[in-house]
Amino acid sequence: MDTKQLITEMKGHRTDDAQAMSAYLRNQFPFLGLKSVARRNIAKPYFKEAKQEARALSKVNPDTPIIDWNFVQECWQQEEREFQYVATDYLNDMQTYLKKDDINHLKKLITTKSWWDSVDALVKRVGYLQTQYPELKETIIEWSVSDDLWLRRVAIIHQLSMKEATDTQLLTRTIMNNLGSNEFFINKAIGWALRDYARINEEWVKNFLRQYQTELAPLSIREASKHINM
Repeated sequence: MDTKQLITEMKGHRTDDAQAMSAYLRNQFPFLGLKSVARRNIAKPYFKEAKQEARALSKVNPDTPIIDWNFVQECWQQEEREFQYVATDYLNDMQTYLKKDDINHLKKLITTKSWWDSVDALVKRVGYLQTQYPELKETIIEWSVSDDLWLRRVAIIHQLSMKEATDTQLLTRTIMNNLGSNEFFINKAIGWALRDYARINEEWVKNFLRQYQTELAPLSIREASKHINM
């Protein structure tokens, strides 16, 4: 995959939407002004090539590292925010090639140029690794008490959409490790994780809310109970 060519092509498609897109994220990052459809259309042939190479390499040796972390880092180092989105799109497409030790790469991305947009785009990659390598649950628990709020957020919501496969003990542990937090993104995450699981097991979530109602932040309770008749 020609990283430099992809970067050049994307920069050649700047639009007047850049300022508004930057303002949406509180002007923390400059943008090219590329909406998601345009960005993905540009990256599509590059990712197609990457997946073809990945399939060929994995046939020769299934243990061969496939993920191009140099590409991911190059994207992360670019100023414009769309390049971080390209990196997360790439990791989404290449998810099945993630290996246990890649959790360290994901941690670096989560804690670099951090905001909800890039962090939440990596959540399911972390969830995938945790299900493939159950021993990573200890890492998730460590993240849930980290000084970095984004690692704590990921620990809480990494099981989103796992439905019946949700580990309720792990969910409980990561939430309880963050009770009493004043951080908006943490309390929002707690509510989000509970609301998501309520689609599968509403009674479990109701009981959890009743048991910890005096310790949960009002925001967490509101988010968790949006679709629940308490």
